[in-house]
Amino acid sequence: MHNRCMIDARLITLRVFARCGTIGATAELTGYSPSAISAQLRELQRVLGMQLLTKDGRGVRLTATGRFLVAGSDTLIAEWESLRAAAMEAGDQVQSHFGLGGFSTAAAQLLAPLAATLRSTRPLLEVQVLEANPARCFDLLVAERIDLAVIVAMQSDTYVEDDPRFEQTVLLDDPLDVIIPSDHPLASRETVTLEELASEPWITEAAGSTYHSLFTAAFTAVGVTPRIAHEAVEWETQIAFVGAGLGVGLLPRLAPLRSAENVVRLRITGKGKPARRIVAAVRRGSIASPLIQESLGILQVSANRILAARPEDDL
Repeated sequence: MHNRCMIDARLITLRVFARCGTIGATAELTGYSPSAISAQLRELQRVLGMQLLTKDGRGVRLTATGRFLVAGSDTLIAEWESLRAAAMEAGDQVQSHFGLGGFSTAAAQLLAPLAATLRSTRPLLEVQVLEANPARCFDLLVAERIDLAVIVAMQSDTYVEDDPRFEQTVLLDDPLDVIIPSDHPLASRETVTLEELASEPWITEAAGSTYHSLFTAAFTAVGVTPRIAHEAVEWETQIAFVGAGLGVGLLPRLAPLRSAENVVRLRITGKGKPARRIVAAVRRGSIASPLIQESLGILQVSANRILAARPEDDL
């Protein structure tokens, strides 16, 4: 685990356990062995003179005391992050390691250019990029494996998680386009409305996912019920389904079609234009860090460049 602060590493381990819920998941996230995690937590209990964990079947769970300690440590961690950021700003210290995390298209379109820029501007800095879904990105932030995450909010007008341990900055709203087979009657168009495609067989993720929620909200806004014919998790799978003529789907503007065969992208006009909100998240208190401020500036420039390439009606 990349714990680079004066906060006791055993407290960080306890916080990670509180978020993950099991010794095994905590070990996987932090990089320690399960036995080492158990030893750290036992030692923390001994030093504090408190019972923080209790048996729960074959595993363990936090006691009321443990939950209270974890919740109270949020303020402590935030204050330390703020102090560390101020110290970095005041002195001439150079941070040695910087972890970045994000979902697939953000990692490709936003984090890769950021890492390349930081390698140029800060040659002594070790930058590590981890591709991960939003939930794991928050886990990685708690475990201090990463320092900044680029994630997708659950809804277009809300943050992905209202959690006092994190601070979030909106980067851009990424519109979802329609992808249809190239031999579709509407394929020669540049734009289309959702109403025009309401009767088509649709391809989307399973109910309960972020994108299924966006999909449903978009059609609810125009007062129609789409016919879901197939489910796909990966964008590449959905593109392949559309190329095979199995239906139509929604694809974020950031996600490239690459060399997809028999697939065209149309922009959505009218009501119900779906978009996913992309935000940067950091541990609360760390946002004033010079490195994080520089990174947020670079991300904002990249986001503005993406937005500037779009017609006004897509913003």
